[in-house]
Amino acid sequence: MFSRLKSFAKHSKVVRATLNSVGQIADPFRAVRGICAYPRFFADWRRYSRLPNARPIRIADAYPQVHDRTATTQIDAHYFYVNGWATRRIVSTNPRLHVDVGSQAIFANLLAGTIPVAFLDYRPLRAKLPGLLCLAGDLVQLPFGDRTLLSVSCLHVIEHIGLGRYGDALDPAGTRKAAAELARVLAPGGNLFLAAPVGRPRECFNAHRIHLAEEIREMTPELELAEFSGVHDDGRYAEKVGLSAFDSSEYACGFFWFRRRGSSGFGNPA
Repeated sequence: MFSRLKSFAKHSKVVRATLNSVGQIADPFRAVRGICAYPRFFADWRRYSRLPNARPIRIADAYPQVHDRTATTQIDAHYFYVNGWATRRIVSTNPRLHVDVGSQAIFANLLAGTIPVAFLDYRPLRAKLPGLLCLAGDLVQLPFGDRTLLSVSCLHVIEHIGLGRYGDALDPAGTRKAAAELARVLAPGGNLFLAAPVGRPRECFNAHRIHLAEEIREMTPELELAEFSGVHDDGRYAEKVGLSAFDSSEYACGFFWFRRRGSSGFGNPA
């Protein structure tokens, strides 16, 4: 039943738009699924309470978790794959310092266990850990000099810039300005690991923009593309594919490994 309803919602523009609009308040599919799971929850509670040595459970301490009994481990395919993709490549290049701009905080934290990381976000992360430096900054005005960083990542971020989602200024050119700024700070011989939604071009206000992969490639014309990989609409990971691989997608994710030709002749400054 749920699969049929989801399929209908996916292919109906009106239903999809409605679900996107109310999703910040409540997910109707999740709500119905949860309600249907409560009889099983109470049955499990009763059976557990009758087991030998079971500690009595007070109603005030009940904490129902009714969405976790799934056939497989659930993931967000975009973040699961892009975080692993970027980590493997950054570690392989072994920079003295890596600068991440606005990616998932958990990505910066785990990477900092191997390589010193400076993590910059418009909404600064309040965390103190060895090997992790947290900074505040704006992606369209990065606090770094021209061509000074040898290793940079920005994963699933530039598509949000200029839509006001995170309190940033409204700007229709936000994504292009962000890409240009990332290219500006990349040093000769440096690596930029970039990820963004790709597929049918459109603006999904105020969540994100979606571009063709070739459009994103054209935002950094002075850089060379070393690799393009990504995740299909159905969550399948595709490594080292052509830029047109996701052109017919609704909401795929493209992973871009850019390089700037040349040699810097110096380390990676903070």
